[in-house]
Amino acid sequence: MQTTRYPKTVLLVVDVQRGFDAPRWGRRNNPAMETRVAELLDGWRSTDRPVIHVKHMSTDPASPLRPDQPGNAFKAEAAPRPGERVIEKRVNCGFVGTTLEAELRAGGHESLVIAGLTTNHCISTTARVAGDLGFDTWVVSDATATFDRLGPDGVPYSAEQIHAISLADLHGEFATVADTEIVLSVIRSSR
Repeated sequence: MQTTRYPKTVLLVVDVQRGFDAPRWGRRNNPAMETRVAELLDGWRSTDRPVIHVKHMSTDPASPLRPDQPGNAFKAEAAPRPGERVIEKRVNCGFVGTTLEAELRAGGHESLVIAGLTTNHCISTTARVAGDLGFDTWVVSDATATFDRLGPDGVPYSAEQIHAISLADLHGEFATVADTEIVLSVIRSSR
């Protein structure tokens, strides 16, 4: 985050929805993710910085994230406040099929801080595209999380492994990866 960009740095909160509590996803890493997201939201809101929420509107009939399901709702810790923008998406990337890029550019926003679910899917895809589009992109390591996965060869991978590798893939290439404490200290120092 460059000093001149701090006031215009957008906090992008991706897919922090109740449907990700469904048992179908399996075991998740980082049980404190929602707390870290709430801390980031408090930091942005207390300094009148812009917040955008991205909401997954699944088209999968079996998904708890479908618009007609209770799981489509935001988790309480990440619920938008009046005046905060909500962008709805139907694929992994927050930029594909949405107005996100146009809105960021129209607002003069050049820097993004991304938090939410899941590290290896919507967070990674959104961060990669943001970086490719030229945005100064940060991903918050302890304000993101993912789930255990089974590889195509039947090998199990823990959520911790997937999370760490996903962040390693992003860092220095598409984004800067930092934790909540570092991000908030940068924001506080720019008041």
